[in-house]
Amino acid sequence: MPGRHSIKGPRRARRWLGWAVALLAVLALTGFLLVGADGPADPVLGGIPGYGETAFRVTPAGAASPAGRYCALLADTEAQRARGMMGRRDLAGFDGMLFRFDADTTSAFYMRNVPVPLSIAWFDAEGRFVSATDMAPCPDQEGCPTYPPPAPYRVALEVLQGGLGRLGIGPGSTMSVGGPCTE
Repeated sequence: MPGRHSIKGPRRARRWLGWAVALLAVLALTGFLLVGADGPADPVLGGIPGYGETAFRVTPAGAASPAGRYCALLADTEAQRARGMMGRRDLAGFDGMLFRFDADTTSAFYMRNVPVPLSIAWFDAEGRFVSATDMAPCPDQEGCPTYPPPAPYRVALEVLQGGLGRLGIGPGSTMSVGGPCTE
C-alpha cells in the first residue's frame, strides 16, 4: 500500500504548517499588543520622571484658529534641556518634548545617545514658526552633529521623525504654550 503512505505525509505536513501559522499569528498579536501598550493613551497617566508637562496649540499657516490642543513633556531647566530624549525610544504617550527658554537663544541641538530619529521645530518669542529639520540618531560618543536654528528662537519642539505635519507645524504656523494637558 505505497499510495496510503504518500497521502498521509502531505496531510501531516499541512497539519504542522497550520499549527505553525497559528503559533506565529498568536506571537505576532502578542507582540503587537505589548508594543502598542508601550505608551498610555492619556499621557497624564505616565510620563518621563524629571520632566513636567504642558499643553500647546498649533495654528497651521492660513488657519483662523488652532488645529488642536496637544500635550508635551516640558524641558525648561538647563539639566532637562541637556538630557532631552537621551536613551529614550518613545515619548511615553506625549505628542512631543517641548524645550522652553526664558530668553531668545540660538543654541543648537544634538542627538548624542538618542536612539530614534527626531524632527525639531523652532518658534520665536511670539510663537511664529522659525524653521524645522530632521535629526539623525547618534550613539553615545563624541562628534555627533549639531542642528542649529537659522534664527533666534524661544521654544523648540521635538517629535518622532515625520510627526510635525500631523500637528500642523510648518512654515507660517504659530504655536502657543501653556496650561495643563487636561481641561
